Amino acid sequence: MNPILSFLIRSSAAVPITFLTWLISYFPFDQTFWAATGIALTTGFLTHFILGIVMNTRFLKKHQISRKEYRYIRKNLMEAKQKINRLNKNLFSIRDISSVKQRIDLLRITKKIHKMTTKEPKRFYQAEQFYFSHLDSIVELTEKYSFLSSQPKKNMEMGQSLIETRHTLDELTRVVEEDLYKVISDDIDHLNFEIDVAKHTLNKEKDAKFPEENRWLK
Repeated sequence: MNPILSFLIRSSAAVPITFLTWLISYFPFDQTFWAATGIALTTGFLTHFILGIVMNTRFLKKHQISRKEYRYIRKNLMEAKQKINRLNKNLFSIRDISSVKQRIDLLRITKKIHKMTTKEPKRFYQAEQFYFSHLDSIVELTEKYSFLSSQPKKNMEMGQSLIETRHTLDELTRVVEEDLYKVISDDIDHLNFEIDVAKHTLNKEKDAKFPEENRWLK
């Protein structure tokens, strides 16, 4: 659940209710200014709070996860966000032009996985290898690569290390592509099922319209 969007939705309901409560308390019920203000603010706060609980409950029910699971997933997603920010900084501090496309692809895929699992937390379980292993490896490698490539003078050993690091990053890019495939694997299976159903329906309709022609073809 997007926390900013959630806050805006709750506020859009709480602010008018707060204002309306103040008007009702101050005029029809003849409360003092400060009493009406206190009642209005309390009502607005409760509206904001209760809406938060309702929206959170609906979100968890929609994605079929418990509060405990969501806290666990959210904690790991927040940590992953920090790692991706480090990765972004590392990748764009590297001046090697030949690896620009590789770096852009790598960052794009990692951000895509994180975005999808943030939007649909249950997908996190399909991307555990990415979050607990592959992302850490990528961040560490890019930090070392960024450090070595920034050195003004490079000897043969450093040059060889940079080449090996680029090759390893190539392999890791393919690995995170597989991670992304795992995250969307259920969607692919569902799409293939829908295609099979649609084909079956079309064939039945065709048989119904042209029974004699289809009989001879068979």
